This record gives sequence, structure tokens and C-alpha cells, in this order.
Amino acid sequence: MSATACEADLRVLAGMFSDHRADLPAVGLPPSLLGDLADQVRCDALSFVGFDSDRRTSWFGQGFPVDVGRADDALNLAHWEHFWDCASCSYPDRSGDLRSITKISDFYSARQWHGTGMYADFYRPLGMEHDLSLSLPAPGRAAGPGRTVRLFLLRGPGSDFSERDRALLALLRPHLHQAYLDAEQRRLGTPQLTPRQRDLLRLVAAGYTNAQIARRLALAEGTVRKHLENIYGRLQVSSRTAAVTRAFPLPDTALR
Repeated sequence: MSATACEADLRVLAGMFSDHRADLPAVGLPPSLLGDLADQVRCDALSFVGFDSDRRTSWFGQGFPVDVGRADDALNLAHWEHFWDCASCSYPDRSGDLRSITKISDFYSARQWHGTGMYADFYRPLGMEHDLSLSLPAPGRAAGPGRTVRLFLLRGPGSDFSERDRALLALLRPHLHQAYLDAEQRRLGTPQLTPRQRDLLRLVAAGYTNAQIARRLALAEGTVRKHLENIYGRLQVSSRTAAVTRAFPLPDTALR
């Protein structure tokens, strides 16, 4: 992946995740975001699914185009029947690796893949040959043993996903994770912070460092760090900027 391509890709990706989207569904990600993703990493279909691998079921499923997310009962049964025997499908569960971006061809040759039950009973009936996938930890109330959120980009017969496609999805992964946490938080509403946490976060929003905040609030710097960790956990974010955005969604009035 060349530096020029990377710079162009990053500009596009930054735009994809810059704003809240109006089409927030009851579960999952905004369909418009899934559509933009399918445009950036060319695919014939895309699936975003909440997996409960231990129970061999899912708690939500989305697709792009929409029909792809609505596999019938027979296909769902076939998927879970072959799931643990399919090296590419069960890799995140068996390895605990939720960070790698994987392709079917990482695990099988074309001949080997065509000989699997997963291909014969699930992928081939869907008309799909290749996939590129990532895994995310299930957040908050959905978390539990065997629970992950999976994104699958699917292609029919023809060329496999490239290393550039894999690199793009790797760049997207943290943004997708945050977008999903954002969507979950918008559905639940913003959690209540304590008065002290809100005071501290207002100083973060004003640009103060931890040391400056500690002096202004007469706290130890370690206590400020601990407060921030608690705030991040309550808001389900991982950065100062995200915490401020989550806690104060209307910056013109909320900080007063």
C-alpha cells in the first residue's frame, strides 16, 4: 500500500466517521455507514453480526444490501453446524485474537475451501466465494463468554480481497469499534456522571492537562487519572476527546 494511496484513503476515512448519522437503527451500525464501507472496500455484500459462539446463535444481524443480513433458518442452521469446524470462521474464538483482519485464503487453498461443509452449505448457496473479516469485543450489556461482533465483507467468484483491502480494514477497525460504541450509547442515552466527574471533564474540554486539573481541583494527579478511567468506562470511550463529545453533545450550551 503506497504512501500516496494511504494519504488519500485516510482523508476519505476521516470523512466517513466525522459526524453522527441520522439513520441510527435499533441495533448495529447506521446503514449509510455500512454502505460507505462497502464503497471503500469493494465487496458484493457486507454483514455485521453479533455472535454468541458458545450458544451458536446471534443477537443481531445486519446486511448490505439489506437482504444479505436476513439468511433463512436453514442457512443459519448450516452456519452454526459447521462453525467450529471452519478454521476461518472460528479463528477469533479459538485463538482469542480479536485484532487481526483475516481472509478465508489465510486458512484454506481454493480446493480445500470448496471441500468444506461451510462452503457447500452456507457460502455457495449465498453465491459467495471470498470474505474479509474483523472481530470486535461485545460491548457493555452484550458482553459475555463467546460474544463478539463480526464484520464480514463478501465477494462472489473472481478475485480475492487484496492486501490493500486488508490494510484499509485495519485502518478502519478502531473507528468502526468507536462508531459501534457510539451507536450503542446513543440508543441507551448518555450515562449520568457525578458532579465531580462533570467538573473534571469540563476542565478536560477546556484543554487543561491532568496536572493542571489536579491543582485546580485540589486532587492528586493519580486521582485525576483514576477519575478519567472511570469516566471512560461509564461513557464507553477510550479518549479524552471522545469523552467530552459523549458527555457534552451540545457544546454551545452544555459546558456552561
